[in-house]
Amino acid sequence: MIPMRNITIEILKNHAVAEQRVEIVERKGVGHPDYICDAIMENISVALSQEYLKRFGDILHHNIDKGLLVAGQVERKFGGGRVIKPMELIIGDRATFKIGDKNIDVEGIAIETAKKWFQKNLRFVDAERHVKYRVVLAQGSEELTDIFKRKGKLKGANDTSAAVGYAPFTPTEDAVYEVERLLNSKRIKDALPETGEDVKVMGLRRGRMLDLTVAMPLISRYVKDERDYFLKRGRIRGIIGRIAEDKFYSDFDGINVRLNTLDKKAQGLGGIYLSLLGTSAEDADSGQVGRGNRVNGVISLNRPMGTEAAAGKNPVSHVGKIYNILAHKLAKDIYDNIEGVKEVYVWLLSEIGARIDKPHLASAQIILKNGIDKRYVNKKAEEIIDDGLSNIGKFCTELADGKYPVC
Repeated sequence: MIPMRNITIEILKNHAVAEQRVEIVERKGVGHPDYICDAIMENISVALSQEYLKRFGDILHHNIDKGLLVAGQVERKFGGGRVIKPMELIIGDRATFKIGDKNIDVEGIAIETAKKWFQKNLRFVDAERHVKYRVVLAQGSEELTDIFKRKGKLKGANDTSAAVGYAPFTPTEDAVYEVERLLNSKRIKDALPETGEDVKVMGLRRGRMLDLTVAMPLISRYVKDERDYFLKRGRIRGIIGRIAEDKFYSDFDGINVRLNTLDKKAQGLGGIYLSLLGTSAEDADSGQVGRGNRVNGVISLNRPMGTEAAAGKNPVSHVGKIYNILAHKLAKDIYDNIEGVKEVYVWLLSEIGARIDKPHLASAQIILKNGIDKRYVNKKAEEIIDDGLSNIGKFCTELADGKYPVC
């Protein structure tokens, strides 16, 4: 029997996004300053959660969701260059530093986690020399901290917040996501070491034609001169186009790839996208938590999107993280387990202080194929949402373990 939860199911007659005439999708890659901020703050939250669990048997209050990567300054030249001013990573916002007479080295954990992320993900960034770290975390307010002291296995929501998730990915979303992951894969970096990590892919579908506009710097140490740059750029563009067409040939009538469209010949260093470290944060662009990809890895302008930055928020009370990721998971569960679903959106709304397994509203909006029994779909979708909320404790544990990426 379904317990008392406010769950509503609505059958829509809309066109699915993949059937609409125009679709726009963006993805920021691993070297993009916004992605860097999201990924590092999330890793710090996971590291703190594990430290709290190890020492105290519970996840304590923290929100590492205010982060800024301030661009540095470099001198580039063909064949190399030098760092003049390092980037600066500012880490905020709140954490638990002390329980009784036991201190937690929050600052040390935060900085060490950030350094490990740079070492693992950006080949040419020296985590010690090329980045400065400033930790501005402080103790949380009494009222929000008190949520973590209250009895019960599940915490109360620390905010009144709304989230939305959807399924499935459209072919355009798949293509944009997969092209960035390919360009930042070990396979490509080994074969084309001159490709930087700061990849941004913008996809525009008109009917069955897909335009992919890719921005990706070439690493200065691998580029001899301007001619060499344009030869390498042409080769890389061709590889992207061939791989995209081979993988997505059945989804589109044609795929057109553009690479580094700001480039202009005969302008020297000012006319090419060259990078010393592989990220524009070296001197061109700062990054901020919440400005990158949504939790499913893309920024899809045809879809409804929430405003919460999920990265770095605590995994047991902060619904800005829990509900954002759970909404996508529930949407996928509905799509995967109910025959005839063409597209589904799941909405979750919390009420501050209320248990996270009992949202103020849980709602699904479903687009069906022709001839599907709506009553069956309604009942099955409600059961899937209720089951997901009933098992939210296990889901939060998986969040604390870093099982679900947020960017």
